[in-house]
Amino acid sequence: QSFKKDRTMAAEEAAPVVDDGEEAELDCANSDVCTKYREAGKIANKVLEGVVQQCTVGASAKDICTFGDTVIGSLTAGIYQKKVNGVAVEKGCAFPTCISLNECLCHNSPLSSDPAVLLAEGDVVKIDLGVHIDGFIAVVAHTMVVGAEPSAETPTDGPLGNIMTASHIASEVATKMIRPGNTNQQVTSALGKVAETFGVNLCAGVLSHQMKRYVIDGNKVILLKEDQDQKVDDFVFEVNETYSVDIALSTGEGKPRPQEHRTTVFKRAVDKSYRLKMKASRYLLTQVNTNFPTLPFTLRAMEDEKQARMGVVECVKHELVHPYPALYERPGDVVTHFKFTVLILPSGTARITGGAEFFNPAAYSSEVTIDEETNAILAMAGKKKKKRSKKKKADE
Repeated sequence: QSFKKDRTMAAEEAAPVVDDGEEAELDCANSDVCTKYREAGKIANKVLEGVVQQCTVGASAKDICTFGDTVIGSLTAGIYQKKVNGVAVEKGCAFPTCISLNECLCHNSPLSSDPAVLLAEGDVVKIDLGVHIDGFIAVVAHTMVVGAEPSAETPTDGPLGNIMTASHIASEVATKMIRPGNTNQQVTSALGKVAETFGVNLCAGVLSHQMKRYVIDGNKVILLKEDQDQKVDDFVFEVNETYSVDIALSTGEGKPRPQEHRTTVFKRAVDKSYRLKMKASRYLLTQVNTNFPTLPFTLRAMEDEKQARMGVVECVKHELVHPYPALYERPGDVVTHFKFTVLILPSGTARITGGAEFFNPAAYSSEVTIDEETNAILAMAGKKKKKRSKKKKADE
């Protein structure tokens, strides 16, 4: 935990200032910051829509990942083109596109040199990606089934229908519970109740983080699942904060683990330094410091992928980069992953990625009856009602 805090503080210190030398609010109290979060969210949603369309029978997972990253670069290049004080606004990929199949929960982002893995009918696909504009980050993850077109007329039922419904309810509950005055423990408790009601397991080790400028994993953390082996500090949500919210469910044990597959996604540990011995390691670190100094990246993005593969071993050994290994449940387990970005605004909590355009709850069915406690949370107002002025009332 202390290592993570040091790393986050160093990242915050490394982040350049927003405006012309003046001290500026770097949270959603600043309208320019809020706009950048929303624009990043729009692009993340647009890229997700394109990636979903690419996930067809016979498509290659690594080609889809490359497609997602390419579209992120293309769409972000088209906005905020004007320089600020002669400096270009940084923008692009905040988390590389990942395509994780079936019992694989997350972080599967194959390299160009890896053998092709083709999507098959019925594969459960988890899509994960992130976008930033000027360091303000929007992330999103979505779960879909290859070849399936569930609808309200022909809803998907059984274990898949049940866990997808549970994922949707959990996402709605988290969005409602993340509001000023509530605590992270309240969110964790409410999500545990949803999983218990639907008879599925939350995935251990999955964390939701506050996000700040160039910081994707801030110190304020929400545990998805209460765990004796993992503790986080209690805190109260405050207005103008931004969070990435991770919802991961499994019909299995809910204990996803790394396997022997090579890790391809990493993030620079900005507070660490070491005099590297290997030429390939020095090459990789130079590339990372230049192009991905604070946010996660894939080795696929390096100009020389072979050199990067060789060099990353020494970089990991000396903790210069932090690995994001692909995590797996047992074969046959149904695993879902949804992630979205929320802004806690004075008017209420706004979800800027994922959402209704990607998930139709009527297309999935479950025999479970939602408990009263969860129903009460779902019934909570998401936005504050605007007060009518006294003058307006008097005129009426």
